[in-house]
Parts: sequence; structure tokens; C-alpha cells
Amino acid sequence: MERLIDGERRLRREYSAAFKASVLAQTREPGASVAGVALSHGLHPNMVHRWLREQRLSREQDALREPAFVALY
Repeated sequence: MERLIDGERRLRREYSAAFKASVLAQTREPGASVAGVALSHGLHPNMVHRWLREQRLSREQDALREPAFVALY
């Protein structure tokens, strides 16, 4: 689920891609709220919103990498 990294100041949690995907999938369920899902996993809602934003940006970048069809007349 998470891994703690010891830094100079405080510990930082790292979550696996599978855990993030699971949390994000739960936010897409009918009637689910991002805050409710986040709190049920002990996360701050801002963290889940950030993961959603990162996922959206990643999908947009992937779409830009795909070759587009350009008709030549």
C-alpha cells in the first residue's frame, strides 16, 4: 500500500500505482465523492485530487504522442 521514506525533515509516503488506480476507480463510482473516498483510505482529499489531475494530464500527453491522420489533397 504505502512505503515510508526517511528524509531530513519528515517521513514521506509513497503509494503504489495499483493503490492509486484503485482509489481513483472508487472516485468514479456512482454517488462517490473524492473527499469520502480519500478519507476512507486515510488520505487528504487534495492528494486524491492531485492524482486525478496527474492522470488527466498523462492521458492528454499520451493522446498528443499518437500520430494524427492528416489528409493531403
